Amino acid sequence: MTSDDSLSAKKRLYTIIFEADTRAGKLFDECLIVAILLSLLVVILDSVESVATLYHGQLAVLEWFFTLLFTVEYLARLWCAPNPWAYARSFFGVVDVLAILPTYLALFFPELHALIDVRVLRLIRVFRVFKLTHYLVEFSHLGGALRASARKILVFLTVVLMVVLVMGTLMYVIEGPTNGYTSIPVGMYWAITTVTTVGFGDITPKTDLGRALASVMMLMGWGILAVPTGIVTAEMVGQRSPTGPVTTRSCPNCMAEGLGSSDRFCKHCGTELPAYQRDHT
Repeated sequence: MTSDDSLSAKKRLYTIIFEADTRAGKLFDECLIVAILLSLLVVILDSVESVATLYHGQLAVLEWFFTLLFTVEYLARLWCAPNPWAYARSFFGVVDVLAILPTYLALFFPELHALIDVRVLRLIRVFRVFKLTHYLVEFSHLGGALRASARKILVFLTVVLMVVLVMGTLMYVIEGPTNGYTSIPVGMYWAITTVTTVGFGDITPKTDLGRALASVMMLMGWGILAVPTGIVTAEMVGQRSPTGPVTTRSCPNCMAEGLGSSDRFCKHCGTELPAYQRDHT
């Protein structure tokens, strides 16, 4: 095979594996989703003692079959991606490698076998396959809002931790070891469960002053839980909706997905999209 033939094969494979706007690409992703669902079913059945006792050997064979299948798929993605390192660092790239690692690691650490269920994250591709672009757009909006809110939420959580430290220390001083508050960390644990409205009830104030402080913490909890939601909501409202239809096209340089059908350049890194991609939209 000449270098030109190899390059053409990579381009064709890239279009099939990374995009679902062609018949071959959609068929590939549909088969992949079926394989993911079947592999999850195998893991779930293997966790049922009565089933595992009878069919452990068959389930183990099936698990290795799916693991090897996903390993070949991951290597194929690395081979045909113009920028393999960008794909490996992308969200889907990390999820793809996490989907196969637990089976290999379980050879040395058997308790990690249950982590194979991380493969469920790969089902996010269902939004691409069935043209649910509106869901992709909303997913992108949510991710952008969370990133934009990260600093504000970090500052807010820092303040909350300061309040928890102060309130936990006060409760330790007020109640003391005789009422179960044996240390400041225990007081902080109580403050966290109270301010988040969890309230396990394993440790409670016994004095009147302690109960008054607990009441303040409970009232504060309502406002504290609402602040992060308000921050993210404000960011989502402030974002503009993308113009033009969204497809499953991905940038071969930065591996960003959801590019517009008429885009000639990647809106994330500015790379010109290859002609073979535009020909398939």
